[in-house]
Amino acid sequence: MKTTRSSATIKEGQCRETFSDGTLAAVGRYKDGKKTGPWKYYLRNGRLKATGRYAHGQLVGLWKWYRESGKPLQVGTFKKGKQSGLWKRFRPNGKPYDAGKYVDGKKVGVWKLYDESGKLSRTTSHRPR
Repeated sequence: MKTTRSSATIKEGQCRETFSDGTLAAVGRYKDGKKTGPWKYYLRNGRLKATGRYAHGQLVGLWKWYRESGKPLQVGTFKKGKQSGLWKRFRPNGKPYDAGKYVDGKKVGVWKLYDESGKLSRTTSHRPR
């Protein structure tokens, strides 16, 4: 750990975060007190909860989230900490729930919604504000 003149501790280097019971909650790195590079988050059951990258403490690039069962929950990208580009969410059975694009953290364009079997059920249109 690195210490500043004010004697406040700044997180630096590889980090392991745990739940109150000591179970692994997250693994990643800090640089100058901000999350950086690849991070992995875990559920209390030990399964992977999310994976992605940080740059200067902000979410960037592709992120993936998982359910307790291990099946996908959602996948999407971030740009400067905001949702950007294609995003997909999944039902508990692994079939798609919806898919569409974000720009600067807001839904834009046509979003597709799917029924329980994964069949396209309807579309919605979103305009940027």
